[in-house]
Amino acid sequence: MAEQGRGFVPGRHRIEAYGGGGFRFADMSHRGSLLALPSGIHAIEALAAAEIDVAALAPLFAEPAGTVELLIFGSGENLRPPSAALRARLRHAGIMVEAMATGPAVRTFNMLLDEDRRVAAVLIVV
Repeated sequence: MAEQGRGFVPGRHRIEAYGGGGFRFADMSHRGSLLALPSGIHAIEALAAAEIDVAALAPLFAEPAGTVELLIFGSGENLRPPSAALRARLRHAGIMVEAMATGPAVRTFNMLLDEDRRVAAVLIVV
């Protein structure tokens, strides 16, 4: 993954493929989990949905207000909703959250991106 800081690729990108411990996007491959934002895609350390907290989503909360209206929460192989504290912080920021397994999350994120929606995604590696 192209490095800028700790693993960042600027711009909005569709997720081209997933599985085998990583993702393909922007004609690159990345091993590990991702946070896809309107400003770019960040590598994140989390390997499980339970590891996603407010600190892990700091780049999301740093986006300008109104930039993201929906966070797709791809929780890995199985559906694991975000913690109540994280849901409350997202709600406070005006961001709805939809949790699902990573496969459906990738497909949903790509569809909403194609519709030019204000969407972000946290995608736990599968």
